[in-house]
Amino acid sequence: MKTHSVNIPTSPATASAAGTLKTLARRHRKKLFFTFFLVIAENVTYLLYPVLAGICINAILAGNVWNAMLYGLMVLFIWLLGATRRSVDTRTFARIYAGLAVSVVLAQRQKSLNHSTIAARVALSREFVDFFELHLPTLITSVASMAGAAVMLLLIEFWTGMACLGILAVLACFLTRFTRRNEALYSRLNNRLEKEIDMVTHAAPRALQRHYQLLARLRITLSDREAMGYFTIGVLAALLFSFTVVMMTHSAAINAGHIYSVMTYMWMFVTSLDDAPQLLEKYSQLKDIGKRVTTEAETAAAE
Repeated sequence: MKTHSVNIPTSPATASAAGTLKTLARRHRKKLFFTFFLVIAENVTYLLYPVLAGICINAILAGNVWNAMLYGLMVLFIWLLGATRRSVDTRTFARIYAGLAVSVVLAQRQKSLNHSTIAARVALSREFVDFFELHLPTLITSVASMAGAAVMLLLIEFWTGMACLGILAVLACFLTRFTRRNEALYSRLNNRLEKEIDMVTHAAPRALQRHYQLLARLRITLSDREAMGYFTIGVLAALLFSFTVVMMTHSAAINAGHIYSVMTYMWMFVTSLDDAPQLLEKYSQLKDIGKRVTTEAETAAAE
């Protein structure tokens, strides 16, 4: 199998994460369209799952066997979609990275960079492919689940749905500051990683120790920020569940299927929020990598 470098003209002369991602998206639009069609289809089935499961629970309580058995067919369909997507994912993104790596190496050679920097940037370029393979599907799933769960809760348990929208509004107030701090930390981290091969080859023991201690501190700081974001979301989730349980306890004419649907949609909402700190980290990381990594096309445009 031949690999082709990603060599599509881009307008800006300088590298950017957005420019590289757009280039990859244009170059492989058919493969990516099919892959993300499967991602969206999978998310639609997940979104319908709590309502159908609630119907199934009520059918079981009513002794309606055939309606209850439809639940098993739904589960089979969800897993079939998931298996198909995972099979397509690997084939698509392994080939995309093969072309991207060649293009990045040739572009960095034209800049006469040292081997340490080239090797680091080729490794960093993998993050662009990982964005499409791992983080964009997660982003689609998270956004679809958050928005879908909030809408469904507005329909079946209005005040819980309003509480979900309130949580999103509160978190949005801190988004810009959180992201900027992450970008600064990733800039420092990637500066060190670009020097790593030279450090391993030539640095004195004390300098080498300082290098790895700094890397450790930066990674710990990033991890602590992710953990704090996770904890904050946990506090908001606990308040959401407590509020809803109290509301449903005082509600008349409530059935088991309704309770299950509401609780499941709330879990869908808060587990999607759990992905937010990690996705924000990846966004900051990609933004910094985009300033460093260029392809052949971007180098040609600069000239």
